[in-house]
Amino acid sequence: MVPGPCPACGTEIEYLYQTENIPYFFEILLISALCPECGYRLADTQLLKNAEPSRWELSIESPEDLNIRVVRSMNGIISIPELGVQVDPGPACEGFISNVEGVLNRINRVVESVIGWTDDAEELKNATTLREKIADVKEGKLGVTLRIDDPTGNSAILGDRARIYPIIAVESGHDEPG
Repeated sequence: MVPGPCPACGTEIEYLYQTENIPYFFEILLISALCPECGYRLADTQLLKNAEPSRWELSIESPEDLNIRVVRSMNGIISIPELGVQVDPGPACEGFISNVEGVLNRINRVVESVIGWTDDAEELKNATTLREKIADVKEGKLGVTLRIDDPTGNSAILGDRARIYPIIAVESGHDEPG
């Protein structure tokens, strides 16, 4: 544990840094902190290798794919294009280590909360349809692509069929050299 100030209120808190080795992959650093004064929480993962901005993609085709390990840093953008789902990191975003099923469950919990607070018929219909599609993915009836874009390169999908692509920044407003 390493003492340091809470970024929200300045109270002295303990930051926990722990390394973990993921078999057949590489070491990661888990970082966590909790401020008892204001409730600030930090949970993040970082790969202990030279990481470049990257996109990870996995085609989810069967229930067995639900067990594939997913590492998402607090900067990772999760998307499932076929479902119209994109999870952008926000100020309270936390990194996590889970599996494909865990990612689908996280998305499903958000959809359930929408069902709980909206009275809009169209939103309820869309949320119900999305929950049904998530159930179909889990049962292997619907194939989708899980994608994680991470500008820090600290996210990963740890399956044999997972593909990684570099993210190359493209400047806008400039003419291409020709």
